[in-house]
Amino acid sequence: MLRTFNNSSKFRLLFLRPNRPVICRAYTQPSAPTLSSKFSSIHDPLDTLHTKADDDTGRLRSDVRFLGTVLGNVIKETDPNVYEKVERTRSLTKSWRDGGALHQAKDYVSLFSDEDLLKVGRSFAHFLRLANTAEAHNRIRLLNSTTLNSSGPLPDKKDSCGGVIPNLLKSDNVSKSEIVEALNSQTVQLILTAHPTEVNRKTVIAKTATVQAHLAKADTLRSGVDGSYASAEVEEGLKSAIQSLWLSDEVSRFKPTAVEEAARGTLVVSTVLWNAVPSFLRKLSATMQQELGAPLDLTSTPVTFGSWMGGDRDGNPNVTPNVTREVSISNRITAAKLLASDIESLINELSITVGSEELVEVLEDPVREPYREFLRPVKAKLDRTVAFLEAAQLSLRDSGEATNFNDLSDEDIYIDTKDLTAELHLLHRSLCSTGCSSVADGKLSDVIRNLYAFGLTLVPLDVRQESTRHTEALDCITRYLGVGSYQEWDELTRLSWLQKQLTNKRPLVRRGCWNSHGEFFNPAASEVLETFDVIAEAGSGTLGAYVISQASTASDVLAVLLLQRDAGVKSELRVVPLFETLDDLNGAVEVMDTLWSSSVYRGSINNKQEIMVGYSDSAKDAGRLAASWAQYETQEKLADLAKSHGIELTFFHGKGGTVGRGGNPATFEAILAHPPSTINGRFRVTEQGEMITQNFGHSKIAERTLDIYTAALLAEHHTPRSKPSPETRELMNKLSEISVEAYRSIVRSDPRFVPYFRAATPEVELSNLNIGSRPAKRKASGGVESLRAIPWIFAWTQTRLNLPTWLGVGEALSSVLSSDDGPALHSMYSEWSSFKTTIDLVEMVLAKSEPEIARIYEDQLVSDPKALELGKEIRRTHAMTEKAVLELTGHKTLSEDNARLLRGMSVRNPYVDCLNVLQAEVLLRLRRLEDVEGKEEEKKRLTDALMISINGVANGMKNTG
Repeated sequence: MLRTFNNSSKFRLLFLRPNRPVICRAYTQPSAPTLSSKFSSIHDPLDTLHTKADDDTGRLRSDVRFLGTVLGNVIKETDPNVYEKVERTRSLTKSWRDGGALHQAKDYVSLFSDEDLLKVGRSFAHFLRLANTAEAHNRIRLLNSTTLNSSGPLPDKKDSCGGVIPNLLKSDNVSKSEIVEALNSQTVQLILTAHPTEVNRKTVIAKTATVQAHLAKADTLRSGVDGSYASAEVEEGLKSAIQSLWLSDEVSRFKPTAVEEAARGTLVVSTVLWNAVPSFLRKLSATMQQELGAPLDLTSTPVTFGSWMGGDRDGNPNVTPNVTREVSISNRITAAKLLASDIESLINELSITVGSEELVEVLEDPVREPYREFLRPVKAKLDRTVAFLEAAQLSLRDSGEATNFNDLSDEDIYIDTKDLTAELHLLHRSLCSTGCSSVADGKLSDVIRNLYAFGLTLVPLDVRQESTRHTEALDCITRYLGVGSYQEWDELTRLSWLQKQLTNKRPLVRRGCWNSHGEFFNPAASEVLETFDVIAEAGSGTLGAYVISQASTASDVLAVLLLQRDAGVKSELRVVPLFETLDDLNGAVEVMDTLWSSSVYRGSINNKQEIMVGYSDSAKDAGRLAASWAQYETQEKLADLAKSHGIELTFFHGKGGTVGRGGNPATFEAILAHPPSTINGRFRVTEQGEMITQNFGHSKIAERTLDIYTAALLAEHHTPRSKPSPETRELMNKLSEISVEAYRSIVRSDPRFVPYFRAATPEVELSNLNIGSRPAKRKASGGVESLRAIPWIFAWTQTRLNLPTWLGVGEALSSVLSSDDGPALHSMYSEWSSFKTTIDLVEMVLAKSEPEIARIYEDQLVSDPKALELGKEIRRTHAMTEKAVLELTGHKTLSEDNARLLRGMSVRNPYVDCLNVLQAEVLLRLRRLEDVEGKEEEKKRLTDALMISINGVANGMKNTG
């Protein structure tokens, strides 16, 4: 327990351990406290909560200490025995980092009961979760502080529009009008995806949000008097929230359905983004007015959103046509309800009695409050829209009856945004013309901006499907028509037939005929064809693009175009090939040249094309270094080819949160590292899994994220950058060749690798973690090649080896550094930002890697001597890679110039180390019980312990999949 006497007391009594009182003087902030102290042996909560630190790092220290103290007290109160084991485990792993042996911690943990493994793991996982909460809150605190200290609406930072615009004006190569034009025309579209990387249960996220809210309240009391009722209330609120967190079940017992997954994923739109987007745009407009003399146009959309949740069926049989229908209707319901609420607010606000002649004419009869009179029918129409959509959703659920939104009348309900935007623009013009511009630019402008950003469909759904599924569907059609087997035709025959059919206005098959001709149409083909029926039924703005994964030929693209035509799609979705493996990236130019040379295809795309670049699978296929160079060159070549064909090209970047899947925590620098002339004010990118929570979980953080993206696009467009020289390209080709050969020699060619991977990581067990609706593999059988990039990265992150990011890099760098090209490589690192960004990211991942932790897994889980020998070789390769990276960067230690990273690691690593030791023991016990009958209760308890350890490591590493 922990007792605090009243604040007038000269001394305070703290119990560091049961029955061990320590008398200490009233607390004063030490100069350099460490963060890795024990859970509840730090300070009195009241003292820590109200520490008036001189800097924000000190305040973060105080928050982490305080939360750790409260958690420790909660654990000690509920189970003192667990608390002692937590402290002993932490002490042993800490001694390893101070030069001791890690096996002591391993031996100690091996004596735990299954229940102890579970509870001790929960303790460390919760601490890391709370540390992350404190960090997120500190980021909000910093953003608030920056805003207060800034002279403009947006922060004066290099990666903010508040900093980029003034910096551009200082140069001689861009005018104010050019910047205004760029900001009014550029667009970032962020695509929310439900890849299974958000490991935190919704209930847990809600409780940590409560903790964060109490920390915010504590900030407002920092200058208050200690011991006040408000202070005590905040402290009790935090204790209650953490106690509730500790006593809650953080394990997801069931995989979410695809509909539940989509609802959870888009919740951020209604709870955060609906307000954050117009707030950011208002600040951007004010910044433009201040710096450039012109506001942001009311119709401009610098940021928009889309979603894959409910539309991405690639390898996920749970996303059916009816799932896509239901999710799109649910999104419409949410949008209509949000708009109805906003209109209600406008009715309350706009009590103004003077309106323009245009407004008065529309109302026909003179009224005392024209704006309210005008808006009441709008609100009623939105309410009818909600009622209609809810009935359509109920009908779909009960009887499977689908609604064709293209057949609906817009007299009684809103189908698309054109009528509503026209109505609101009329009010805006009226207010401006009658001297009420300030009112017009307030809530009304926010609602109009949201209409352009989200529309009546909230987030347009992309549909994604694997190319072979379309091939199989067309094969069923050609066999049904008696013209042969599409699947057996070569590429030239397919292209000829597809182009001929695209000019034929008659449909190939009657809609729904596949249901009555099962001898020709298998269930998989029927599902594909019904998906195109869904596209044909969807109203304007409901769907975004049709993404073809594993695209490798021109026929893959024409096939989707034909299937849309055959389904009678009125407003065809743009067809987006996704090039993701190394071979597909290298072949992309030939594929697109074939398509853009086709008059049939050109007549269908209005000289606009979107191409998706896959970062995850290309890195899994070839390694990070080779993949990044292939992605760079492919974008360059495609941009040049598009220009020669007169095509307006937009790249869609399929990046994950981790470096191994194309992610980069430094968004601004990452965008500027793209090849010159490949963005041109149009940038589409995925926001995946846990990154949605990190980047958009709070309105302040969401606004900052939107600001960074917008500023990066503006800076990229107006920052002169030269293309790599022929010598640089030759050197990159050399690095790439060495790297991919080294990477594949292990991952593809070494027969020891798959047994090692399966034994030394929790890859097999990851399927038990109920964090997504999608299976871990595209196919039920198969090896590493069939494993999705997400669990591939996830498994290596858990063991802290992070192999996919650095494997192959060391061989390439060492070879070149020791050759005559060594000086050129050093110059390339210092002078070319794209290469430097890649190497710095690899260095960061190496800094976060712990080969000795991975060895714990090997020692306990790998029995094959050959696989064990491979593990030793991999660790030697890691050391060689670290040495080569340090030689290139000139650093003495990894990421020595990244104080924020190192500080975060110093906090988390001691606790993640404990979780890794626990996880290896849990895996050992689980695998021993794998074929043992009658041990279901033990298996369940150990599975829970495994899930919690996986969750905790993911929180500690701040990377999952």
